[in-house]
Amino acid sequence: MKKIALIVLLLISFIPVFAQPGQDVEMADTLRSSGRIYVVVATITIVFIGLAIYLFTIDRRLKKLENDK
Repeated sequence: MKKIALIVLLLISFIPVFAQPGQDVEMADTLRSSGRIYVVVATITIVFIGLAIYLFTIDRRLKKLENDK
């Protein structure tokens, strides 16, 4: 029951995001037109992949330390 209530609460919290009027963002249009948006997306992807690898290595080290005790 708690999971369903949490899901409903999260879904309701996203409604104001969709209720905002569509505004043109000049920076995004400029990045798209010049092709630099792909550099931004690639950089964000590399950062997230690096963080994921770092977290997985820390998790493996912790498991190894826990098993050694």
